[in-house]
Amino acid sequence: MKDYILLLPIMFIFHDMEEIVGFGWFFREHPEVFTKYPRLTAVYRNSTTEGFAAAVYEEFIPFFGLSLLAYYFPCGVLYGAWFAMLLGLGGHFLVHIGICIFIRRYVPSLITSLICLPPAVMMAVHCARLMTFDAAAVISAAVTLPLLMLNLRFAHSIMHRVSK
Repeated sequence: MKDYILLLPIMFIFHDMEEIVGFGWFFREHPEVFTKYPRLTAVYRNSTTEGFAAAVYEEFIPFFGLSLLAYYFPCGVLYGAWFAMLLGLGGHFLVHIGICIFIRRYVPSLITSLICLPPAVMMAVHCARLMTFDAAAVISAAVTLPLLMLNLRFAHSIMHRVSK
């Protein structure tokens, strides 16, 4: 497991750098996406690159922090939470790929989603074989996934505050 743990925050930041770099450019060059896909883009209306970068930074903290904890203090609870974050990041890659298919154009995040998804799947499969899914690990994973969703909402609120 230790061989894979620190790859999670590396994949996260590699992927999100593409998003940060392309965020402002994409919405400046394609303002029609706000009117054509209002539900999909509502959270990004009136957001700046700086605000988006602040949200990414906030999201990175738990990915990096939990990965460090799982690396230095290996146990089922931390492995379960880490595994849930890996699954969440893999799902994030799938969402970006799905959005590109849905709107039929490149969005900043597609390239790194396509690059990172296969290793994320391989890591998940390999780590699932290595892990002991005791009750603590399963409960930890089950609690971590909803916390990731709540943290995403919190990151979006930071994005809006910084953008103002």
